[in-house]
Amino acid sequence: MFPNVKAEMARKDMTLMKLSEITCIPIQRLCNKLSGKGKLTFREAVQIKDALGVDVPLEELFAKKEG
Repeated sequence: MFPNVKAEMARKDMTLMKLSEITCIPIQRLCNKLSGKGKLTFREAVQIKDALGVDVPLEELFAKKEG
């Protein structure tokens, strides 16, 4: 659902489990939200961005896949 998040996770060799641990977002909730089954809060988006250590705007990092 969020290809840029998945790409950054791959670049950092970060699993959902590790992202969950760093952000303190339960893994099932994180999985659901990143797959589009739930809505991310602003706070969660910032936590994910910080955990990934990327310097891109939230709008770009969380741009949804077209189609």
